[in-house]
Amino acid sequence: MITERVRSLLDKNAIKYAVIQHSPAFTAHEIAASAHIAGKELAKTVIVRIADKMAMVVLPASKRVSIDELQKIVGIANVRLAHEQEFDNLFADCEPGAMPPFGQLYGLDVYVHEELTHDKRIAFNAGSHTELVQMAYTDFERLAHPKVMATA
Repeated sequence: MITERVRSLLDKNAIKYAVIQHSPAFTAHEIAASAHIAGKELAKTVIVRIADKMAMVVLPASKRVSIDELQKIVGIANVRLAHEQEFDNLFADCEPGAMPPFGQLYGLDVYVHEELTHDKRIAFNAGSHTELVQMAYTDFERLAHPKVMATA
């Protein structure tokens, strides 16, 4: 089930979206296959630590976070992937690993992989491992105000 925070954010902003139910899946490949979504349209949210602050990186499910690229964008060398125990309490309304890409709901900055900006639609976990939210990328951008990371 998508979180109430996400549903409220989308509804308050009159965003058109679809909720796609699928069998429980945890890897990008499993999710895309189960939900019948093109792999390039499926986005994942990865939590990083930039100095002493957590942030979200949203990228195509098939990609990995480029720490080097992120360091260039933020101008800080102290950037790394966050450990789950460092942020699991931030997402108490989500199943582990199913965080939605809306940093403003959790007080986090959002960075998006440049490749996603070319997609008409984006689909992502929104709190569970059995449902995706699919919406126009332009609506996601309008709500999340992400900083774009160039393709590495």
